[in-house]
Amino acid sequence: MNSATRAAARTAWVAVRAMLLFTIVLGVGYTLVITGLGQAAFGAQANGSAVRDGTGAVAGSSLIGQSFVDADGNPLPEYFQSRPSAAGDGYDSGASSGSNLGPENPDLVTAIEDRRAQVAEFNGVAPDAVPVDAVTASASGLDPHISPAYADLQVQRVAATRALDAAQVRTLVAAHTVAPPLGFLGEPTVNVLELNLALEDVQANPSASLSTSTPPSTQESKEL
Repeated sequence: MNSATRAAARTAWVAVRAMLLFTIVLGVGYTLVITGLGQAAFGAQANGSAVRDGTGAVAGSSLIGQSFVDADGNPLPEYFQSRPSAAGDGYDSGASSGSNLGPENPDLVTAIEDRRAQVAEFNGVAPDAVPVDAVTASASGLDPHISPAYADLQVQRVAATRALDAAQVRTLVAAHTVAPPLGFLGEPTVNVLELNLALEDVQANPSASLSTSTPPSTQESKEL
């Protein structure tokens, strides 16, 4: 074997060893370290901000909205309703998107007017009282939040359906209203899933205080 061949063989062996080393360090070691840190310090977030039911089974995520409807797609009056979703058939995490229609698009204008009429009738209010997030989808189609105004609009209906005092339900909404980050980045929001969860808890435990029911959180919580 001449010197050129030996040099090429040594170079190839160095390259192979470097590849093996970096595969172990970066492909395996780094992944294990980051996964371990994520599980230890941010377990709930690392696992998708899972929302669990009373049996401990995962039933959703606090980061992804969902619809509260019956088998025919009709909104259930005993629950606070989420905003519309343009993701697939609604809140489809595999088809996240908005409608991509401009504000003057006639199809969007018609859809908004139809939704406004439906929301107004469903909640027994005037169409002018319906807030914008009740009739428009978010850009992702997966927004789990509604505005305090939309939540307040639904209080009377939910309270009447559940035979609860409206003031009590309004207190529950206030307890689950989250201020914007740093007090000014965005608007106050209400997580619909967590609010409906708290309603279920109160319904199951009438003696429980509404103001101390499960607070909004990014940690794991129970779901319907």
